[in-house]
Amino acid sequence: MIDGVKRIGANDWEVPIGFVPGMRVPGRFFLSEALGRILEPGAVQQLANVATMPGIVRYSLAMPDIHWGYGFPIGGVAAFSLDEGVISPGGVGFDINCGVRLLSTPLTQTDVRGRKDLFDELFRSVPAGVGAKSKTSVTARSLDGMMIRGAHWAVEEGYGVSHDLIRCEEKGYMKAADSSEVSAKAKQRGIPQGGTLGSGNHFLEIQIVQEIYDPEAAAAFGITAGQVCCMIHCGSRGLGHQVCTDHLKILEGAPKKYHISLPDRQLACAPITSKEGKSYFGAMAASANYAWANRQMITHTVRQVLSKMFSIPYEDMPLIYDVAHNVAKFEEHTIDGRRMNVCVHRKGATRAFGPGSPDLPPDVLSIGQPVIIPGSMGTSSFVLKGTAGAMEKTFGSTCHGAGRLMSRSQAKKRLIGREVAGNLLKEGIIVRAPSENAIADEAPGVYKPIDEVVNVVHEVGISQLVARLSPVGVIKG
Repeated sequence: MIDGVKRIGANDWEVPIGFVPGMRVPGRFFLSEALGRILEPGAVQQLANVATMPGIVRYSLAMPDIHWGYGFPIGGVAAFSLDEGVISPGGVGFDINCGVRLLSTPLTQTDVRGRKDLFDELFRSVPAGVGAKSKTSVTARSLDGMMIRGAHWAVEEGYGVSHDLIRCEEKGYMKAADSSEVSAKAKQRGIPQGGTLGSGNHFLEIQIVQEIYDPEAAAAFGITAGQVCCMIHCGSRGLGHQVCTDHLKILEGAPKKYHISLPDRQLACAPITSKEGKSYFGAMAASANYAWANRQMITHTVRQVLSKMFSIPYEDMPLIYDVAHNVAKFEEHTIDGRRMNVCVHRKGATRAFGPGSPDLPPDVLSIGQPVIIPGSMGTSSFVLKGTAGAMEKTFGSTCHGAGRLMSRSQAKKRLIGREVAGNLLKEGIIVRAPSENAIADEAPGVYKPIDEVVNVVHEVGISQLVARLSPVGVIKG
């Protein structure tokens, strides 16, 4: 482990105040010894840097998928008081509300395994890759609906059913969205991309429920052993990226204006209550809503494909849950024994609210929030449940995936996409992607072992295992 970092539990580590000058709170992260051996020193430096920001409360946190990012480490979580705290795009990320959702179906493994025609049709129906454009006409008015109403707009337009909204984080939209804070350029990028998968680590995956660890939670979520599910991972596309770029230009000058000293210019921020802070939050929320609408539109397309191919009623493919992992939100948490409103930044981290949390759907209130942790291409994904431990330790947060070991440029140099796809096909996993590079830079070997990452959050108690799913086919962006 890195010099100066203290072990305070089996998988709990602390970065003490003084690790970098100006820290206001300690850093905390969760790693097994095996994951600790591949921990990037730069990511710990970033975790400590976040602890210097004004108004941060309790800890600067990182999940076991921690790796180096822009400003905040990916896997980073930080909460800021509303009166003294700041808001920072580096604590949200460029792909605002990159998130994941899981649909259940009445299908079984024998229905889908080896069905190349199924994955060909999904690949044709859901545009994927860099610059992918929607097959649905999205007008400027529709775009505003996506940014203001999120998944609600999509359902109202016929891209789903009302139950979908119950099973979305924030019920599928943030009320604070302000589309007037989104630039014309960002809107221009968003218009042709509604209902598209995008590129990078985004995917659409058909999976089989292989193991149930918690039968009561699985039943409440709507998951059964042997069931076919569909996982969708994507975000706000070019619109969200442009919003982040636009507001970073403004916020880079804010620290000097508000006399904020930062160790890294990538932590550019402004007071939550400032004009710049409110402007960014409104635009960020609009981008988050666009992402929820985008995932909802993709969900509709998937249901149409499966319904036509297997004669399944549309309503027999319910949404299990949809979670964001790149967002900042105002939430109430217990801090030092009292309830406090804070702005929680989750950057490559997933909400994991425990039982009794008022934001949860009524039918899972006694269980805890469904938590979806996707694996890398070819590896298992997991469903977990939120816990009281997460509410106590991490502001109701857990990891969002495996976390990269190798950069995309390194992966493209070392791996050949067609060989990766061929090896996966031998394992019974069909891959469709717009290019070989899209396969190479997301190969299973470029990520940390997902089983190890998920076991850490389970053992630490910030989310608890419910089910394991394995892929039979992947559409890569």
